[in-house]
Amino acid sequence: MEKVTSIQEAFAAMPARFSPEKAGDLQAVFQFDLTGEGGGQYVVTITNGTCTVSEGVAPNPTTTITVSAADYLAIVNGELQAMPAFMQGRLKIRGDLSAALKMQQIFALS
Repeated sequence: MEKVTSIQEAFAAMPARFSPEKAGDLQAVFQFDLTGEGGGQYVVTITNGTCTVSEGVAPNPTTTITVSAADYLAIVNGELQAMPAFMQGRLKIRGDLSAALKMQQIFALS
């Protein structure tokens, strides 16, 4: 897959990179809070084998992921591994950690 160059492009590509068979029965709402230049807030909802993405804030997310926009792009493009970023405090997760861990499986990364 081609590398993405903006946060908007990364989130627009998520439904196409989504693997419903790997998601199984996952029902989750992910709040992404991306800091720094080019950042923003996005909601990714996975329900009944579908993935939808919107800008904004979810009222009651299953999991909230906070990371810099630059680090998120590096993760999406396969230049930074999420687990080391988490261990270094560069990526923060609040809520259902197991749902966050499943994200790497259900989205095809470059």
